[in-house]
Amino acid sequence: MATRDGPARHPLTVSAEPVGFGLWNKSRVLQTLARLATAIWPNSRADIPSVWTLWEPSAGRDRPKSVFGIASPLAKHLQSSHLPRYCIVAAKGECFSGSKRNDMPRLLIMMIPPNPFRLPALGALFFAWALSLPMRAEQGSDAVFVAQQAAEKEAFTGKAAPFIKNYCFKCHSSKRTKGQVNFEPALANPGDAAFSKAWKQAVANVHTHDMPPDDVDKQPTDEERQAFVDCIAKVKFLAPKDPGAFVLRRLTKAEYGNTLRDLFGVDPALVKELPDEVSGEGYLNTLSPLQMEQYLGIADAVLDQVLAPAGEPPTAVQKRWLGEPPAPGADERSAAATVARTLARGAYRRPPSEGEIGVLLSVFDLGKKNQLAYPAALRLMLEAVLVSPQFLFITPAVKAADGGEVVPLDDYQLASRLSYLLWATMPDAELAGLADEGKLHQPAVLKAQAQRLLEDPRSRALFDGFGAQWLGVGNLESKTFDTAKFPQITPEMRRAMYEETRLFFESIVRENRSVGDFVTADYTFLNSTLAPIYGLGDSVAGSQMRKVSLKDQNRGGILGMPGILATTSFPNRSSPVRRGVWVLEQVLGEEVPPPPPNVPALDKQDEKAVANLTLRQRTELHRTNPVCANCHKILDPIGFGLENFDAIGRWRDQDDAGGAIDAVGELPSGKHFSTPAELKAIIAARRDDLTRTLAARLLAYALCRHLEGYDEILVDEMASTIANDGYRMQTLITEVVTSYPFTHRRITEQLASK
Repeated sequence: MATRDGPARHPLTVSAEPVGFGLWNKSRVLQTLARLATAIWPNSRADIPSVWTLWEPSAGRDRPKSVFGIASPLAKHLQSSHLPRYCIVAAKGECFSGSKRNDMPRLLIMMIPPNPFRLPALGALFFAWALSLPMRAEQGSDAVFVAQQAAEKEAFTGKAAPFIKNYCFKCHSSKRTKGQVNFEPALANPGDAAFSKAWKQAVANVHTHDMPPDDVDKQPTDEERQAFVDCIAKVKFLAPKDPGAFVLRRLTKAEYGNTLRDLFGVDPALVKELPDEVSGEGYLNTLSPLQMEQYLGIADAVLDQVLAPAGEPPTAVQKRWLGEPPAPGADERSAAATVARTLARGAYRRPPSEGEIGVLLSVFDLGKKNQLAYPAALRLMLEAVLVSPQFLFITPAVKAADGGEVVPLDDYQLASRLSYLLWATMPDAELAGLADEGKLHQPAVLKAQAQRLLEDPRSRALFDGFGAQWLGVGNLESKTFDTAKFPQITPEMRRAMYEETRLFFESIVRENRSVGDFVTADYTFLNSTLAPIYGLGDSVAGSQMRKVSLKDQNRGGILGMPGILATTSFPNRSSPVRRGVWVLEQVLGEEVPPPPPNVPALDKQDEKAVANLTLRQRTELHRTNPVCANCHKILDPIGFGLENFDAIGRWRDQDDAGGAIDAVGELPSGKHFSTPAELKAIIAARRDDLTRTLAARLLAYALCRHLEGYDEILVDEMASTIANDGYRMQTLITEVVTSYPFTHRRITEQLASK
């Protein structure tokens, strides 16, 4: 039935019949079908399939010569059932020539409304599947992906490319490259990872009507804009199936200190003089001469602590790693080789190669050549281990076979990748043992180990490394505040704000709560320092952080958390714009265009003209500039909805100018709110967006790189699986650590460039 908003919208329904798809569970099947629907029918918002039916397989049926052999008998059956026009979208295993439902094979039948469908895309799908029947689930998945690529390529050529040529080429082509944006190379190879960021920025600009600029006569219609946005959302299907660029990364400062602690029992604070890493999804992988000097100095300091001076009894660490010295007259080099193997296995987090043992023995030989005694020569070898690339970087255990493009990570590298993600330190004995046995790569084993690591107190590293970066509180310690205006911001307050956020994050992870609780939770963690910010100074005593229930619905969750509200403010006042951008990008995963150049900030406004205006009125005055209006109409309402919280997160009813806080707002979707609690409810309703955003952020952090085309497809699948499991946080984490890019690596140049 048609509606006032446009064509009829058909709900997606799933039969309760069991699925006979082997390795494919129902969730994965439905994810695949949903993606196919949008690939074949670009206007899927009005043309979503009305019925999906999954039938059990039957045995003993002959396989037809091609998929087309299924069509005729199946058509008769469907027509006799008075069902809508149909399309076979996938098949697996043995096929049939019967007519009863109980005789159906392993087929996925997509029932669509009787609207015309795209025959070229359908033909591409049939062709791919006809070549691969019968097939394994993985092969079926690859065939589906190939079909999606074909459909999206056609849609891109027919919709996105003409839009770019008609409305963007005048300023963004090889002839004229305004703002250093040139779409010509992107049109030639739209799925290349190099253009991923450009497409996201283009969508953001077109969606907010920032592009084309208002002063350009030729403007697209709203329908053209939406068609472009929808089409670019599927550009990810044009990327190759690729785990992405593999980052052979250096241990971070925290990881390096923790690894030294676990190897030798030293205080991780030994590494405090190392420079901090640049915040982001990856880490710097170069070593400057200054850093090498620092690593040498740290290695000396570690060895001074763990090795006994000459003539004194060996320490426990010394016995563990160096063993007993050889008897007089024994082969010292052979004894040193045994030490080198044991030491390298622990420090390199994998079995060393013969070549690597040879390098260490050459260092031992150098010491002996320079008249060093056996213990001193061993110390020199141990120092070489601690400054070696194999220790400072996470490196593969084995060289990949020639001729391959993508290979699974070896179990040792997978153990390190998992351990450094969740614990920020080297694998423990259990992980190392599973790697030795070659079992860790098994999905069930890997998932179980991830859950085990999350239960350990060392998993606080997941917040210190990832959570603090995602929520923006990692810079609380160094953030500048106007201490005259906010004398409450003491070192103790900064620590309490950070600890509140950490404990809240950990409670959702450890208790396996819903991702939605990040927004809707009715509890937090407070001590006597932080409680007054909540107006609960009389209820909480002592410096110990403890769980506190919150009755005020405006509080609870990350949107009302003082540490986050403080980091999204200026030193002397709140910032609706910063808060709006933070919610859109970090919570909802939307791309926000950067501010245009030469637009004055609020503090550059005429002081006399704005003297009696509230912050909201001043911000709205800023929006009268047409260059700013399109973006600010999206971000400002969210920021205004949080204006009851001042720059350090205290509740207020008046702003700094004495004007009443006006938290009323309307989002572009038409949703209205008048309090932070109502805004939270609207944000919470977008749980799927929050789930996808968090999964994407964690995957990027785990891979130490930006996500690219094929990654986005996998994130979609992960988000669907997480949703089907109640949006559980541990499911999100295990989906990341068992994902294709986390468990595989590319060993050739960018596949898309071929």
